[in-house]
Amino acid sequence: MKIAVSELIVRYLEHLGIEVIFGMPGSHILPVYDSLYDSKIRSVLVKHEQGAAFMAGGYARASGRIGACITTAGPGATNLVTGIANAYADRQPVVVITGETSTHIFGKGGLQESSGEGGSIDQVALFAGITRYHKLIERTDYLPTVLNQAAKHLLSKTPGPVVLSFPYNVQKEMVDASILDQISFTRMAGECVLAEQYIDKSVELIREAKRPLIIAGYGCIRSGAQEHLRRISERLNIPVTSSLKAKGAIDERCALSLGSFGVTSSGYAMRYLEQEADLVLVLGAGFNERTSYVWDEHLLAGKKLIQVDNSAQQLEKVFRADLVVHTDLGAYLQALDSAIQVQEVAAKSPVDIAAFIAAARAQSEAAGETIFNRQFDHVRAFYGWLERQFPDGLVMFDDNIVFAQNFYRVSAKDRFYPNTGISSLGHAIPAAIGAGCKVEQPLFAMIGDGGFQMCAMEIMTAVNYDIPLNIVLFNNNTMGLIRKNQHHLYQDRFIDCDFTNPDYVLLAQSFGIQHCRVESEQDLAKLESVDFRRGINLIEIMLDQDAYPNYSSRR
Repeated sequence: MKIAVSELIVRYLEHLGIEVIFGMPGSHILPVYDSLYDSKIRSVLVKHEQGAAFMAGGYARASGRIGACITTAGPGATNLVTGIANAYADRQPVVVITGETSTHIFGKGGLQESSGEGGSIDQVALFAGITRYHKLIERTDYLPTVLNQAAKHLLSKTPGPVVLSFPYNVQKEMVDASILDQISFTRMAGECVLAEQYIDKSVELIREAKRPLIIAGYGCIRSGAQEHLRRISERLNIPVTSSLKAKGAIDERCALSLGSFGVTSSGYAMRYLEQEADLVLVLGAGFNERTSYVWDEHLLAGKKLIQVDNSAQQLEKVFRADLVVHTDLGAYLQALDSAIQVQEVAAKSPVDIAAFIAAARAQSEAAGETIFNRQFDHVRAFYGWLERQFPDGLVMFDDNIVFAQNFYRVSAKDRFYPNTGISSLGHAIPAAIGAGCKVEQPLFAMIGDGGFQMCAMEIMTAVNYDIPLNIVLFNNNTMGLIRKNQHHLYQDRFIDCDFTNPDYVLLAQSFGIQHCRVESEQDLAKLESVDFRRGINLIEIMLDQDAYPNYSSRR
C-alpha cells in the first residue's frame, strides 16, 4: 500500500511509542501536521520552539520513554538548539522532526532554507555536535536505512537526540507502507560484560575497609538499581551520598543517607569523606565540577577507590581508581548484592549519621561556615513544608538547584530532576510541562526570576492544555549567581545582573492562574488553601538581593 512520506513519519513515531509531540507548525512541515490530524499522537502547541525541545526532554526524563518535538525549517529548527543540546548532555532520547524547503529550490535562496546550499544555513552542521544522529533526507530510496539508524540510537542503552529533516516535496512523495517492516523498534539491550573477578575484588576491598562510603550517581537511577543499592547499604551499614542528579538514588530520609555531595551542598558528606571514609565506591557518578569539588586533587587522598560506570569516558576521568569496572550499574549492584550474601560479608560498625550531621552542623555554625544564613530560613521552612505536605511523593524540575540540594530530602517516592545537562536557564517550566503530559503526581518547577523571564509564556501552554503545574519563583530582582560572584570575586562591581521584575500578582491574573507570595515562615500558612494537585499556581518566594549562599565556585 502506498502512503505519503508524511503519513509514514507519523506511523514511525507511533511505532516508537510516541504519545505526545511538542512543537509549532510552519508551512514547510504542514504535511506532517496534516497526517497528525488523524493520529492518536497528541500534538501540543508551544509558544517557542526552545520550549518544545525542553518539553520533549522533560517528558523523556519523567516517563522513561522517547520524547518528541516538531518544527518547521529555518528559525523553527534553529530555535531548538539549546533544548536539544540539553537533551544531548543528559543522554535523553528525543526525536526531532523538522521541515525543509523543497529540494528543487536548494541553493536558490528559498524562504527559511537551511539546506546548506548556496550560502544558506547548514542545519545538518548546526546539529552535528549535539545529536546522536542527524539527517537531511533528500530522497526516499534510503529512507528505511535512515529510520532504522534513528530508531537504533533512540532505543540504545546510551541514547540521545535524533534530528530528521524532511524537505517539503519529500514529505508529499508516495512510498510503500511496508518500509516500516524493515525497521527494528526493539530496545537495545547493550553489552554487559561483568567478569566475576570484578565482584570478588569489590567484595575484598569492602571486607578490608573499616568505613566505606558510597557516592551514588545518576547511573544508579538510570539502571533502576536503587533497591540493590539500598540493600547493600543497609546490610553493611555503609552510608550513602549522591551526586546532585542522583538525589533519590537512596531515600534521603533514611538513617544512612548523608544527603547530596558536591561544592554547592551543605558539606556533611564531604566531612564524612575527609574524616571517616577509607574506601569510596563511586557508582555511576561522573567527577564533574560540582562532584569533584572543582577537581580538588586532594579529595580522595589516602582513600581507596572503586569506580563503576557504563561509560568508559567517565572512568578515571579525574581520579585514579584501585578498581575500575566498566559495566551496567544494575548488573553490578545486583551481582554485588548477591555476593555479599553468599560470601557472608560482615556489616561494618554502626554509624550514627544523624549525630555526625548534627555535630558537623554545630561546627559549621560555630565557625560561621554554614552555606545559608538566617535570611534563608523561610526557604528552608518551605522545603520542609513540601516534605510534610506530599508524603506520597512529588515530581520536581529544578533550575535553582542550590536550595533543593540542601533543603529538600528526596524520598523513594519523589522524582527530582535538577537542571543538569548544559544548565540552561529557563528549563524548569517547559520541562515540567512536558512531564505533566505523562505523570500524575503533583508537579513542581523551581526557578529563579532571571530564568523565569526566559520561558514565562510557556505557562500559557499549561493553561491551554489544562496541565496542573506549581511554579515556585525565587524573586530577588537579580541574576543571583552572577551577583554573588561579582560580590565575592569582583569587589561589588555589579553589572548586568540586577533588573526590575513585573508585578507577579497581575501577571498571574493575566494567565488566569493562582498566585501566592511567601516572605516569611509565617506566610507558609497561605499555602494551605492552594490546590497543588489540580491547579496551576505561581508561588513567589521573596529573597534579599544581598543574601548569598556561602559556597565558592571559584569563578
